[in-house]
Amino acid sequence: MEFKYGVDDWPPPGETLLFAAQWLALSVPTIVIIGKVLAVLHFTEPADQVVYLQKLFFVAAVALLVQVLWGHRLPLLLGPATVLLIGVTASQGFALDTVYASVFWGGAVLTLLSLTGLFGHVQRLFTPRIVAVVLLLIAFTLAPTIVRLVAAGPAPSPVSRLYFTLGLVAATFTAHRVLAGVWRSTLIVWSTAVGSVAYALLFPGLEAGGASTREPLVAGFLHHLTGTLEPHPAVLFSFLVCFLALAVNDFGSIQSVTALLRLPDPARRISRGIAVTGLANALSGLLGVVGPVDYSLSPGVLASTRCASRFTLLPTALALFVLSVSPAAIGWVGAVPPVVVGGVLLYILGAQIATGLLVAFATEAPFSFDGGLVIGFSVLLGSVFSLLPPATLDAMPVLLRPLLGNGFVVGVLAALALEHGIFRR
Repeated sequence: MEFKYGVDDWPPPGETLLFAAQWLALSVPTIVIIGKVLAVLHFTEPADQVVYLQKLFFVAAVALLVQVLWGHRLPLLLGPATVLLIGVTASQGFALDTVYASVFWGGAVLTLLSLTGLFGHVQRLFTPRIVAVVLLLIAFTLAPTIVRLVAAGPAPSPVSRLYFTLGLVAATFTAHRVLAGVWRSTLIVWSTAVGSVAYALLFPGLEAGGASTREPLVAGFLHHLTGTLEPHPAVLFSFLVCFLALAVNDFGSIQSVTALLRLPDPARRISRGIAVTGLANALSGLLGVVGPVDYSLSPGVLASTRCASRFTLLPTALALFVLSVSPAAIGWVGAVPPVVVGGVLLYILGAQIATGLLVAFATEAPFSFDGGLVIGFSVLLGSVFSLLPPATLDAMPVLLRPLLGNGFVVGVLAALALEHGIFRR
């Protein structure tokens, strides 16, 4: 796959800002959605909930800056880890200090394991088939999230939201076919902006998906910090399982981008990237918020924009930092309707699936039936686990819930077992 800008290229200033706005448009809704779930879970006061969101934006800004300049040095978006959300919700009944002390120690252990070179040694396990599974699983295991974004909301009916989503996706693909140059490269930004305006015109008077805009312009966020780093053994063990899943996710994200861009020295990028992720999670534990992970949807963005420059994420990191000190700004930028986010994600994940298929078939060895089983069954199993009803997850042991409740991790582990076990060549 040819890219207009390589990983170390600097696009022109105008294009850099457009690409950065595109990354920001993808980052903000995820931070706001996951942050609001946990903030409401922890606090009853709206002011405390906003502080939680501010701390999430701050951690995302710092981690993104360090990753781009000194960590894996890749065009990879990051944000709150959904797998840690499972760990936090499974630890209800324990004090917040106990919960986030476990986040701190989980991040510290992840950093230590990375610095010892352990993750670099397992790099050889991620063959082209495994990378293809990672890319495909991202799209299929995010399907329930897209359904929630599209089906839930204040529109007159779920059917009208579905029609709106189909129209937005059709318009986006048409624009992808017609547009060229920077207009096509920044299509995600325009699709988000035009979709938000169209939603407001079609459904006037309805609230969007962001936080309240009646907040102060500037405010600090150093409140509700973790007061003790003494975790409960059971809670810590549960979070260590979560961090195993997080490490697999982070490893797969970094590996998929290095394979897509055909970059040298992937083991070093993986080791440094996971170390920075661990440090960012340790910082999150101290601040009393859930930690970040590199998002696996980034290859889909790269494939759709044809821009692989890591430097386009620097203005994004700066914007995230500005948001972290401005509750009012968080309210405004978080106002993109969830149905628009769902439609844009459908377009991005379509590009993600195409990229996964390219990786699967672009190998020297001919594609075999056994190879199809490795990829097909792993994606199918991961999709099934991502669709398990809450009652089934609640019936699982607490220590296994973070692992078996994550379809992405289940699918990747199944692919590793098939590729290097049953169908080992």
